[in-house]
Amino acid sequence: MAAKKSQDPLLKLWNKIPPYLRNRYFLTLVAFTFLMVFIDRHDVATQYRLHNTVQRLETELESFDERIDAAEAEKLDMEVNRERFARESYFMQKDDEDVFILVDE
Repeated sequence: MAAKKSQDPLLKLWNKIPPYLRNRYFLTLVAFTFLMVFIDRHDVATQYRLHNTVQRLETELESFDERIDAAEAEKLDMEVNRERFARESYFMQKDDEDVFILVDE
C-alpha cells in the first residue's frame, strides 16, 4: 500500500495530461518526427545545405558553359583568321612591313 501512495503524485500528473497526448501512437509519431527532423543523417539543416550547394554548382556550371562557348567561338575565329590572330597577338609582320603598336591609356 505504501508503494501505491508514492506513485500517486506521478499518476496525478500523468492523468492531468490530455488523453490524446498520452496515446502511445501519438508519442511514437512525435518521437519519429523529432528524430527525422533534427537527429537523422538527412535532417532538415543538412538538406538545406545540400540544396544551396546544388544551386551554387548549377550556377557555376552555367558560367562554365558560357566560358566554353566563348572559348570555342574564339578558337573558331582564330582558326579562320590565323594571320590576323598572329599579327594582333604576337605582333608578327611580313618582311616588307613595319608594325606600329598603339597603346590606349
